[in-house]
Amino acid sequence: MRVRTGPRRAAVLGSPIAHSLSPVLHRAAYAELGLEGWTYDRFEIDEKALPGFFETLGPEWAGLSLTMPLKRAVIPLLDGISETAASVDAVNTVVLTEDGRRTGDNTDIPGMVAALHEHGIDKVDTAAILGAGATASSALAALSRVCTGEIAVHVRSEARADEMRQWAERLDVTVRIAAWDDAEEALHAPLVVSTTPAGVTDALAHAVPERPAALFDVLYDPWPTALAARWSAYGGAVVGGLDLLVHQAVLQVEQMTGRSPAPLEAMRRAGEQALAAR
Repeated sequence: MRVRTGPRRAAVLGSPIAHSLSPVLHRAAYAELGLEGWTYDRFEIDEKALPGFFETLGPEWAGLSLTMPLKRAVIPLLDGISETAASVDAVNTVVLTEDGRRTGDNTDIPGMVAALHEHGIDKVDTAAILGAGATASSALAALSRVCTGEIAVHVRSEARADEMRQWAERLDVTVRIAAWDDAEEALHAPLVVSTTPAGVTDALAHAVPERPAALFDVLYDPWPTALAARWSAYGGAVVGGLDLLVHQAVLQVEQMTGRSPAPLEAMRRAGEQALAAR
């Protein structure tokens, strides 16, 4: 991997974007790596504004991080995407080369796997996913690398259920669709992945078993969630959204800068400090 030299720009795009911790993480990495002249900003960009923003990108741009609602909207604007991104039709990373090529990748999926591995979760026989929104497809792809058996997906609408069935077929994983009303059952799985918005799983906290296994809650603000707090209090392993955010950002930094390894611990500390200050 060639190391980029000279002033370079990178940024995170999305809407809403003011809450994003990505600038904190990437800037911490640049400081630790001694990358003077590198900047990382945030831009409030929706699907309609995205093509126009791309037209402004010059050779000084090294990469972009993408959040909702841009992860699929960006694909037609790219020269190519990785197999990982193609597996879920979602791009959260764009690497821009000096010759103008724009390549998309998805670091959420390997980021999830790396976060689980860091907490000693390498393989499970079965797993459960709470929710079937935008993050659930990436969670399903990550679990395809970790779970050897059935994955129960607890959904709140039949439309979402159909989507998850389609993703399961595409990813070649065994999925059982379950009703949200039965979500308490999921808490007994060897690995539970919560992909729901803030507050949705609060009502499940009372049902955490006395000896829970592992919970991966993709939220990081507010943290801990009621579910994660009860899980941790009962001695279960908890992987949080900041773990995911840092691990996927590490991969982004390495791709955009050409420097490896990225300083994971420095990035994590910066993220923790930023959250504590909110």
